[in-house]
Amino acid sequence: MKTTRQPLYQRFAEQIRVSLQNGVLRPGDRLSSVRQASRQHGLSITTVVRAYELLESSGLVESHPQSGYFVRARFTAEVAPASAHESAFHASPAEPGRSRPSPVSAEVDVSRHVLATLKSIHQHDAIPLGSPYPDPTLFPARRISQYNGAILRSGGPLGVLDDLPPGHPDLIRQIVRRHLETGLSVDPGDVVVTVGATEAINLCLQAVAKAGDTIAVESPTFYAMLHAIERLGMRAIEIPTDPRLGMDIAELKKVVQSQPVAACMVMPNFQNPLGFEMPEENKRQLVELGARYNMPIIENGVCNELYFGTAHPSVLKAYDKRGMVLYCSSFSKSLTSAYRIGWTLPGRYREQVEKLKFLNTLSTSTLPQRAIAAYLTAGGYDRHLRRLRRTLQQRCDIMSAFVGRFFPAGTRITRPAGGYVLWIELPAAIDSMALYRQALAEGITIAPGRLFSTSDAYRSFIRMNYSYSWTPQIEQAIRRLGEMLAAMLE
Repeated sequence: MKTTRQPLYQRFAEQIRVSLQNGVLRPGDRLSSVRQASRQHGLSITTVVRAYELLESSGLVESHPQSGYFVRARFTAEVAPASAHESAFHASPAEPGRSRPSPVSAEVDVSRHVLATLKSIHQHDAIPLGSPYPDPTLFPARRISQYNGAILRSGGPLGVLDDLPPGHPDLIRQIVRRHLETGLSVDPGDVVVTVGATEAINLCLQAVAKAGDTIAVESPTFYAMLHAIERLGMRAIEIPTDPRLGMDIAELKKVVQSQPVAACMVMPNFQNPLGFEMPEENKRQLVELGARYNMPIIENGVCNELYFGTAHPSVLKAYDKRGMVLYCSSFSKSLTSAYRIGWTLPGRYREQVEKLKFLNTLSTSTLPQRAIAAYLTAGGYDRHLRRLRRTLQQRCDIMSAFVGRFFPAGTRITRPAGGYVLWIELPAAIDSMALYRQALAEGITIAPGRLFSTSDAYRSFIRMNYSYSWTPQIEQAIRRLGEMLAAMLE
């Protein structure tokens, strides 16, 4: 009886599969390049490619453009339950204690720590694991620059007074169109263009609260929120926030019932640093709570385009019937961080926000508004976003696998639903500020937990940026951080 021989590519794929099963190859490991494997095993390049594609289709490896094939991160460790006060971390079955924020408002003073961290990232070509921005090489900078140049050559008006608030009509039209495509109907008259999301957040906060007022924030929270509160002389009260479900709405309700809260600031989708996507029901309840207690909600949507799922996330603004949600976003995390173009949908506070915009910065620069509008008009944004999301998810898997492999026992890592950062809980004995200083001395930057709270509640936490192309230097930086942590524990 004639037997059918197994094709060469299947036999080669099976060899790699066995290496995965016996631990020779581990999550995050890079496979030999196609040419190397061809030479090492005496196979044709076509055979190697087919074998790698077979493994990729089986979910065992993944390809990274211009980097090669990597063993896919497969998290087998126990995941902590996701209740209102428990973590959604992985990498360790142990469940170390979590700090809970105090239900008392506090003065804010984090800007000096953040400024020092941001300056350090650009010193001595430091490894940018502490960067607050995605890898700029992921963005279509050359194409946007071409539109920029074409506008300059056209000789059109580019003066400060040419784009007084609310902003350039071409860009506003594209912003409205994008919101419509992602499920939110917006009137062009509702949009105010700003200098990035940071200005949008500051303007909105200034429109709804005054110095001395208390603002409810997530805990941990993105430090741009704390900067705005600090700048305006307000106080922050931190609300427990779950790494899967978002801000604890029941706790927020208790706070609102017990003391005056002028506004609430949240990042419901792919929050920095936790990475969660707030469930639909929670979003609805949060907006209803704000309406019931006449509490404006400032929504930070800068990472909304960076989802890992199959559908664009909904926004709090979609549940807003009274104009109480002030939505803020920008193109800095999805298209270009160089131009600092953002916008806000301030609802019932639109007139006040536009006036504050005029008083603060007069107008937003005309040229970058028109260049981005031209790019969006020409098409290709969705194609760019699909590629960007795929790359970020792959890099998230790789960095998670290496952190799980080289960091000490007791380390726990969030599992982001989108975005570009990991929130990492280190063993309780670790002081992340000490780790930050030691790493910086060796040219490695991280963001210590102290930046994300008004207190020292996240002393043993760090945030790391996984968006940068995986290089031997970044791999070595992760290994070195693991060695530093081991030494600290000893």
